Amino acid sequence: MQMKQKNLHQIVIVGGGAGGLELATKLGDSLGRKGKAEITLIDRTRTHVWKPLLHEIAAGSMNPDKHELEYLAQAHWHHFHFRLGNMDGIDRTKREVYIGANYDEDGAEVIPRRTFKYDTLVIAVGSTTNDFGIAGAREHSIALDTQDQAERFHRRLHNALVRAQTQAAPVQAGQLEVVIVGAGATGVELSAELHNTTRELAAYGLDKIDPDKDIKISLIEASDRVLPALPPKLSQAVDYELRKLRVHVYTGERVTEVTQKGVHTHSGRFIPSALVVWAAGIKAPNFLSELDGLETNRINQLVVRRTLQTTLDDDIFAFGDCAACPWPGHAETVPPRAQAAHQQASMLCKSLKRRVAGKPLLEYTYRDYGSLVNMGRYSTVGSLMGALSGSSMYIEGMFARLMYKSLYKMHQMTLHGFFEVFLQTIARLITRRSEAQVKLH
Repeated sequence: MQMKQKNLHQIVIVGGGAGGLELATKLGDSLGRKGKAEITLIDRTRTHVWKPLLHEIAAGSMNPDKHELEYLAQAHWHHFHFRLGNMDGIDRTKREVYIGANYDEDGAEVIPRRTFKYDTLVIAVGSTTNDFGIAGAREHSIALDTQDQAERFHRRLHNALVRAQTQAAPVQAGQLEVVIVGAGATGVELSAELHNTTRELAAYGLDKIDPDKDIKISLIEASDRVLPALPPKLSQAVDYELRKLRVHVYTGERVTEVTQKGVHTHSGRFIPSALVVWAAGIKAPNFLSELDGLETNRINQLVVRRTLQTTLDDDIFAFGDCAACPWPGHAETVPPRAQAAHQQASMLCKSLKRRVAGKPLLEYTYRDYGSLVNMGRYSTVGSLMGALSGSSMYIEGMFARLMYKSLYKMHQMTLHGFFEVFLQTIARLITRRSEAQVKLH
């Protein structure tokens, strides 16, 4: 890593999710490589995995070792610094970011508490699952906010199957039932992936388990339909596919309590389950509401202007799920979606180059290009927005699946370039033929 140069504009990006890492890579390749600014990316983990893939890691249809990216390597290749740590405060007067000490699994300090100076601070820490204070939700369910959580769920699922295979007694009610709370994109995609991978796992020598009888997947949604934020036609198509897969769909059911034995709803229904995934709603991390007086909303998002600058400090920007950005012509703010974070990262890259050069900033306008929902090998459906007319076109099948896969490829190409992604894709197509189609441990 290059030595620090004096008087360079210091851009600190906190959060190495899809948007933050794309922004650091683009700025590193431009301002960093040319010596016009020093770019520092801070994240609490050592590796990056694209968040929309977490449900596949949880289900076991994807091996994270083959898709995670090491921040230190990316920083070395693309002319920015990476620093491991968790931001826990800032001083806006001194323009300093505070990063808490880092500890290993034994509790020994690895990295002491540190302070970083900034001229421009960009906060892109994403979102976490919102349990709405439901009794037992935090203690007895697993969210899918991080790779660690996804891998933890997969281990528990695999252990449950192995336990059922080796026990003398028959499978008990709820023992191999997975309850997913929240029928948004994550909940829907996870339920379809689990239908496939649990059957794949059972086929690898777990002959005492009858997938159709013993393994059950339930999806609970408080709204009157699955995918309530998406067009009704899309919801209807997905609901039909889920029921074909024998997923138990409960709409209009509000969860009131989660226990070790299962889930209670407001109607008095009880669904027994040893594995509960909470995917109902999001909020920004709690510490943002105490960040040296910056304005936040009721779900802890930093309130920003269309320039993506925070309302009370022009030197601090925020984007992605952790930011509440105006959406002209709409009562609500820009929705917390991957396409919004990608668009904002692209605009911020241009804006921060202009800021370093002393030019006016750009303003962000959200463009909705539609929605795609992938149900594994069974189906992919979606709606594409017409760029000129504003109307939507319903798509499904192979074309929709290719469009869905292209979203991840676009993210990879932003980070690595076309040629490297092309070679990686060919290599995975070749090696996949000699590998198990599901993670077996």
